[in-house]
Amino acid sequence: MGYIEQSLGEGERLVARAHFHWWYSFKAWMALIFLFWLLGLGIYIFVVMMVRKWTTEIGVTTHRFVQKEGLFRLNTYEVALHNIEGVRVSQSFWGRIFGFGALRIEGTGVDHVDLPTIADPIGFRAAIETAKSGDDR
Repeated sequence: MGYIEQSLGEGERLVARAHFHWWYSFKAWMALIFLFWLLGLGIYIFVVMMVRKWTTEIGVTTHRFVQKEGLFRLNTYEVALHNIEGVRVSQSFWGRIFGFGALRIEGTGVDHVDLPTIADPIGFRAAIETAKSGDDR
């Protein structure tokens, strides 16, 4: 059971979970393969990227947006759905072709939360909007 499931309040349920796209792992593997000879730089980049992937949870519940990251330290970014003013999707040409991109969640009282490259950013944005509309009932 992950952080998001453990932090659910009474009557709160998980609506959607974001996942890293395979492109993120591909970049980590390419760094390992092509930069390995450069004094272990490739190993360092690979480990940092994969630990980030393994220890990051991103989700939307019926009440809030949650991003948790960290292996030894815990950092969370949580924004109540009614405080989310906008969600910006950024996709490159290749992101549009292969279905990955980044999100920026902007809210009241919070500058913004930048998400890493995730799979299906438009679908995750839609899940946020769906959760927001369900929260208003």
